[in-house]
Amino acid sequence: MKSFPRPLSTKDEAECIELCKKGDKAARDKLIEHNLRLVAHIVKKYNMIDKDIDDLISIGTIGLIKAIDTFDSEKGIRLATYASRCIDNELLMMLRSNKRISKEVYLYEPIGSDKEGNEINLLDIIEEAEVDIVENIVLEDDIKKLYGMLGKVLTDREREIIYLRYGLNNKKEVTQREIANKLGISRSYVSRIEKKALRKLKDCFEQ
Repeated sequence: MKSFPRPLSTKDEAECIELCKKGDKAARDKLIEHNLRLVAHIVKKYNMIDKDIDDLISIGTIGLIKAIDTFDSEKGIRLATYASRCIDNELLMMLRSNKRISKEVYLYEPIGSDKEGNEINLLDIIEEAEVDIVENIVLEDDIKKLYGMLGKVLTDREREIIYLRYGLNNKKEVTQREIANKLGISRSYVSRIEKKALRKLKDCFEQ
């Protein structure tokens, strides 16, 4: 994978964003150029897909350009954060489109005939649900984010209860009553802590 320019400093990026808002093409091009490393970084998790890495970077760059053109610094988020989501969205849209086309081509392609001479295609004999690579990528990304949030937004007690309740970090999943007995508190108190912790995670995740 080719090397790309280093990210701009916070000051330089802010100046370019302001100039870009005023229609400065050079500033826009500079923001694109110095955020290509972000595109390359995000593209890495799509490497298992049967598609040339340069093609993936080109598609990711489209997402980056959309991010730069629609970025609003007044909303209080960093350009890199906003751009990451736009790049991801562009790559996922490509995957969904490719998957749809692939289904149209292969699932209906004749593969033989039955005893009566009727044409059979792949769709006729599939019994198991196919693996959805797009959903798997999104799920893995969301799980990583949630694990990162556990240590940031929850107290030690909340985190311990969530780990036990849902069997995280290879722990055995247990009931609220079992947690209550283990920690020496009431089951209703465990329930309240669990609900509060889940609400915190949900709010943080949606942000």
